[in-house]
Amino acid sequence: MVKQMPITEARKEINNLPRSLDMKDTISVTSRGKKVLAILPWETYEAITETLEIMSDPEMMNALNRGIAEYKSGKTEDWNAVKEELELA
Repeated sequence: MVKQMPITEARKEINNLPRSLDMKDTISVTSRGKKVLAILPWETYEAITETLEIMSDPEMMNALNRGIAEYKSGKTEDWNAVKEELELA
């Protein structure tokens, strides 16, 4: 959920935001009614940057697209067998 907050309020509340917000929320900080900043949980930021890294790497995108195509065509592996093979079981 995106919440809007004027920059003057954000300035006053910055120390309390990590405790007072649901960690799924994003805050759109506005100045004179214009969106100027986004405050978001660190995990969301990391997920976005990781996604951008993958999307900007043609090799990784090809691998992702191949995996999606294999999944859609029914070429899947048994999860328990994969865990055993990787010695995670």
